[in-house]
Amino acid sequence: MANHLLLAMMIIVAIFLKEAEAAAASYNVKKFGAKADGKTDSSKSFMSAWSAACGSAKPANIYVPKGRYMVGGLRFRGPCRNRAITVRIDGTLVAPSNYRILGSANYWLLFSRVEGVMIQGGTIDGQGAGLWACKSSNSKKCPEGATSLAIFNSNKVVVNGLTSINSQMFHMVVNGCNNVRMLGVTVVAPENSPNTDGIHVQSSTGVTILNSKLGTGDDCVSIGPGSTNLWVENVSCGPGHGISIGSLGKDLKEAGVQNVTVKRATFKGTQNGLRIKSWARPSSGFVNGVLFENAIMNNVQNPIVIDQNYCPDRINCPHQHSGVKISNVKYQDIHGTSATKVAVKFDCSKEYPCRE
Repeated sequence: MANHLLLAMMIIVAIFLKEAEAAAASYNVKKFGAKADGKTDSSKSFMSAWSAACGSAKPANIYVPKGRYMVGGLRFRGPCRNRAITVRIDGTLVAPSNYRILGSANYWLLFSRVEGVMIQGGTIDGQGAGLWACKSSNSKKCPEGATSLAIFNSNKVVVNGLTSINSQMFHMVVNGCNNVRMLGVTVVAPENSPNTDGIHVQSSTGVTILNSKLGTGDDCVSIGPGSTNLWVENVSCGPGHGISIGSLGKDLKEAGVQNVTVKRATFKGTQNGLRIKSWARPSSGFVNGVLFENAIMNNVQNPIVIDQNYCPDRINCPHQHSGVKISNVKYQDIHGTSATKVAVKFDCSKEYPCRE
């Protein structure tokens, strides 16, 4: 049944694309001056194409042909006149080779306050290796780094078939959104790349992640405060730190996480499998209504873990207890192999222990 539903969803997306392309105005970034040489800064051309599409009264397509296009920080802002913009990428978007250009910008490609946008296909290359090397040198002059793709305060957004490689920081972030679908996404980064989470979701409802392959240096999927009605299915993770709810409870007043389903996930050689993590200090946060079902662990260090005593560097949290209340978490049909002797670890808060 699940496979039939996934197939039906993919067919609906394909029909939507064909209908949208037939009726929409089309804007080729090359006609706005973009150069597919991987060196010329094409940022203005991309923004001009977005302005035209966003200002169109009818559905619009932005087309990125094959080739490599170097772009700096792009801000695709709404609201737009129409609610059906497709960004079709046949080529590759490349971040500047000098990591400092984007290193303090927070986001490389940002979609904000948009509705009905679809990002279809293509590759985005964050060229993060230079920043990772700076951080590994323990230099205090390294910028924090930029998330490659951020979707903020938006509704009905679809990311279909996009590949993100070597992001400086998080690969993709969904924050403050409703009804976002991420289908057939691929994330590629080495296991020693710091803070390169695959997909991070927070303060959002109705987010779906399907049929995706995520390999990175941090969490494959990370779920932050305020996430509700999240569905993750048929996702492979490795390398990476697993699929994590948290860390939660960093702030005293914090929104909870509820109604999360993770089904048919595969983990290969990851640090963790299915994890819930919260800081060891007071908080109003909570986790309620989580289903982890049909997961396969292949040589995973910590296949199932709840850690409510998270306290990195033992700063601002020693001798305290997590205030995050965890309840109604179900594990069904989790099997495979553990790389350590402890396959299941529940390190719950003494003050607010985990409850059924």
